[in-house]
Amino acid sequence: MKPETRYTKEVAGVVLLGNQGALLMQHRDVKPGLPYAGMWSIPSGHREPLESPEECARRELFEETGYRCANLKPLAVLTDRDDTETNYLLTVFWACYDGLQELKCNEGQALRFIERAHAASVPMPPFIISIWDQALKGVFNHGTKLK
Repeated sequence: MKPETRYTKEVAGVVLLGNQGALLMQHRDVKPGLPYAGMWSIPSGHREPLESPEECARRELFEETGYRCANLKPLAVLTDRDDTETNYLLTVFWACYDGLQELKCNEGQALRFIERAHAASVPMPPFIISIWDQALKGVFNHGTKLK
């Protein structure tokens, strides 16, 4: 359910789960004004006018990784804050990696699957752990197999 507040920015992202629940993460560039610069985060980006959150998530995942995701499932809608202290709406979807398509780092410094057991040692935005765990519950509840 969408919070009542109006936002000047809306962002969508994808929790892409791989082998044994590892999360595909992007090591973000270090640039002024880039939220979570230098941290590891999920592929995500700004929603274009007239684009649905799901269309945005698919587009951003493809632009940043070259991965075409056939089946996104809604995961969470939350409010986050950028480096200018402006709140924005973040809509997150989840999917399981098919194990077939090649992943490419088209944005950021690096792209890799990070195992849940190593999450504490990786600098990441504070909301990532909770949405990662929600996605893992979704896998269990849907009876989905991870590749």
